[in-house]
Amino acid sequence: MLGPLEAWHDGAPVQLGDQQQRFVLVVLLLRANKPVTSTRLAEIIWPEGEAKPTLVRSYIKRLRDVVQEAGDVRIETTPTGYLLRVGEDQLDTLRFDRLRAEATEVRAEDPRRAITLLRTAVGLWRGKFLEDIDIDRVGGAEVISPDESYPDAVGDLAELELESGDHRSARDRLRPLVRSDPASQKHAALLMRALLAGGDQVGALRVFTSTRDALAGLRMEPGPVLRKLAARAERGDPPSSLPSRPGGFTGRAAEIAALEAAAAAGRRAVWVSGAPGVGKSGLAIEVAHRLRERFPDGQLLVRLNGFTPGVAETTVGDALTELLVELGVPAEQIPATVGRKARLYQDTLWGTRTLVVLDNAASPEQIRPLLPEPDSCLAVVTSRRMGDADTGEPVRLSPLPPEDAAELFHALTDPPRVRGRAAEVAAIVRRCGFLPMPIRVAAALFRRHDRWPLSHLLRLLAESGPWGTDDGIAAVRVSCRQLGEPQRVMFGLLGSMPGPDIDVAGGAALAGCTPAEARLLLNDLHEVSLLEEAAPERYHMLDPLKEFAAVDPPPEQALVRLLDFYLVALAAAVAAAYPFDRAQLPATDRSCPVTPVFADAGAGLRWITAERDNLVAAIHHAAAHGLPGHTWRLAVLLWRYFHTTNQFEDWIATLELAWEIVSAGEGDDYGEAHVLLRLATAHDRRGQHAEALDFAAQALPKWQRLGDPRGEAATLCALAIPTMELGKHDQAMALLTAALAKYEQTEDPRGEAHALSMLGYLNEQHGNFAVALDRHESAARILREIGHVQGTAHVLNNLGSVQEKLGLLAEALASYTDAHAYAAEVGDHCVEAYALNNIGNVHRQRGRYVQAERYHDKAKEVAANVPDADLRTQLYLDRGATALARGARRDALTACKAALDLADGHGNRTYRARAHRGVAETLHAMGEHEGAIAHWAAAEAEFAALELPEAGEVRRERSALECACSP
Repeated sequence: MLGPLEAWHDGAPVQLGDQQQRFVLVVLLLRANKPVTSTRLAEIIWPEGEAKPTLVRSYIKRLRDVVQEAGDVRIETTPTGYLLRVGEDQLDTLRFDRLRAEATEVRAEDPRRAITLLRTAVGLWRGKFLEDIDIDRVGGAEVISPDESYPDAVGDLAELELESGDHRSARDRLRPLVRSDPASQKHAALLMRALLAGGDQVGALRVFTSTRDALAGLRMEPGPVLRKLAARAERGDPPSSLPSRPGGFTGRAAEIAALEAAAAAGRRAVWVSGAPGVGKSGLAIEVAHRLRERFPDGQLLVRLNGFTPGVAETTVGDALTELLVELGVPAEQIPATVGRKARLYQDTLWGTRTLVVLDNAASPEQIRPLLPEPDSCLAVVTSRRMGDADTGEPVRLSPLPPEDAAELFHALTDPPRVRGRAAEVAAIVRRCGFLPMPIRVAAALFRRHDRWPLSHLLRLLAESGPWGTDDGIAAVRVSCRQLGEPQRVMFGLLGSMPGPDIDVAGGAALAGCTPAEARLLLNDLHEVSLLEEAAPERYHMLDPLKEFAAVDPPPEQALVRLLDFYLVALAAAVAAAYPFDRAQLPATDRSCPVTPVFADAGAGLRWITAERDNLVAAIHHAAAHGLPGHTWRLAVLLWRYFHTTNQFEDWIATLELAWEIVSAGEGDDYGEAHVLLRLATAHDRRGQHAEALDFAAQALPKWQRLGDPRGEAATLCALAIPTMELGKHDQAMALLTAALAKYEQTEDPRGEAHALSMLGYLNEQHGNFAVALDRHESAARILREIGHVQGTAHVLNNLGSVQEKLGLLAEALASYTDAHAYAAEVGDHCVEAYALNNIGNVHRQRGRYVQAERYHDKAKEVAANVPDADLRTQLYLDRGATALARGARRDALTACKAALDLADGHGNRTYRARAHRGVAETLHAMGEHEGAIAHWAAAEAEFAALELPEAGEVRRERSALECACSP
């Protein structure tokens, strides 16, 4: 039945008779092993005429003659009708269902058996279900076709084949399916995975293009799984932040089997716990490498610093940011809040097979938001403490069995030197507590001294006590005693470094030596396994080693040198990465002879990104150790990076710490003014306009006392923006006019253009379009002259808005299109979304509603992870206007109410007035006049309070109505 109707017996085809007889057979087959009355048979097959009972009996007799040779198939006469008795394996539809069910049962425990079962099931299909039978003659709508089960089975089989590494079979099986239904995202994704596994990136992109085009015809966009696969096809290999496999890894067979079984069973997480040095991280990394084929879409590692001495544990927000960046999400698209980061993280993982190692967790609370929700992903957590019932299957590590510990030592040393020395090796690993970390340290020490016999190493271990127990510290202490004095000093200093890692230049600053000398010292420590290389020329120390190294406090001046390095290097990196901020950077009298040189903006930004965790740790260290100048300067220098990458938690947290420290001093106006200005900007971006206004108001007199017109101008703008958003437009214009004068005085063209553009925006709001046009054109000209691409994009959006209101639609479209191109060039998704949305508005004004909606949808997609409340409100307002224009009133009402909710939440009165107007106009169009009245009144009152011309527009619009909406 899974194809044309056919019957076979002993390898030969069986003739089933004429079409009428085949109809009778099919009705019986569809109800196999169940009785069907003669009357019901006739009703189904001959619905329009009366069939005589003798006709039904005649066909039944003929069919009995056909099946009589097959002794196990028969047509029985029962008190309630005719019953076709057939075995489960004799009817392909029943066999297909049974095979699929069996495959589902064994899939987790025996995937190869599941593959065999599904291949048999899929092989039963020879075409469409009963493709040569008129379904209307055998039951019509009552017939439940299994056709939809076939692509499901093929998808299940292809997924198992991909997991087993048989991508070619999956590819060949999926191609005809995707060709027949290119809009099926599930099968397109599986085919893309199969093609990528075979190295055919071009083929994968062709599948994506075909599916995207098919979805476009249904007014749909490809989902995140397809988009991620397309991005992988364009970029190459999937993301991986795993370090290399631990050399000489031995033992742990039972633990590895437990982790592999958890992965095969679709478990969400495994929690590996154990004592310091027992090898938790090494096991997790080893297993992650072994499971690469099972998790081909990415293998990620994030260090949570739960028990790292001198380093604050990684916040959930920071961990999510790191994971999102590793997953390929651009930094500027990462949301500000932990909740939205977590949602984006889970959405990004959805449909992928990704493994995440969460190393050195402090607590279950720290990792819960980091555990993948999709059952196709796995998290391996390592921690000194046990997890909770909901944080993964527990795997507890004990010290290695003596034989495995000895095998590890053998693997890490020169075989001839230890051959036949089993007793001495056993004594050495016992003095190392059977712990992998100290065994590695002891082996590295022995390997370095090629003249030492094992007895000498054992004697040193015995002499390096006293210890009450064999706790493994002996190997570390002996290794340290064998170091030269410069290496020993560097080891001790690294134990107290404030951040999680350090590069060669940072090491040079910490030790007070040249980078070349630091490179040799760090390499020496790495050679004897006292340091791990996290990235080229970047090192970190394992927590147990850091605890040991930090026993003796370092000289205070060494850490001050490191903080000087971070401060001076950060200032240079910011100046390179954000050249238009140079005039506003805080001055410092600190110096550092090993500061790197940044050739361009990219180099500066890469350095900031690499050192980000160290810089945050340095701020906290400086605050805790009485260094207010380092504290606030580092925090202020980082503001632009946090601003452009939407890292609001650390942006505000570091600035608030800086404010706490600098304000506790003796009237440091210079530091306080800088911190308050950046706090104002951060809170305004979060939509906290009243708080932003307060911080800026505190900063202004400090800049005035300092006689710093640049700082005063920037603060006047920082005052003007929340003042404008809170509805005090005249006051905002006065502040911007004053700021413009200060920028002109200091010959700051970037600042001058910013003030001009804001003045243009306010004049536009009040209907002064000629003035607004002049201000925006002046700002655009200045920004183009100085090459400020991002600023130009912003101003062109504002210029296009004025042109649109003047009816210059062609000019507006050109401005918006240029704004989009400039914004995309620099990766400013906020301005890019505004531009796309504005292009949609132009299409709406021209009556091109389909194009308008397409651009609104694109804007929504680009803005998905931009934490800008004003942008989201504007998008809702314009989507509502377009929906209303094309007659989709319910969609319009939903959008306008969403805009109203947002405007109420962040207090922007202009947007609130416009949202009320949108709701009123939509309710009026729907005939719900009584409900519209309150919104008409609220819109008019709000516009009037803001002294905006839209108050008169609303009054005139209502007066022209002949319904209850009329005043």
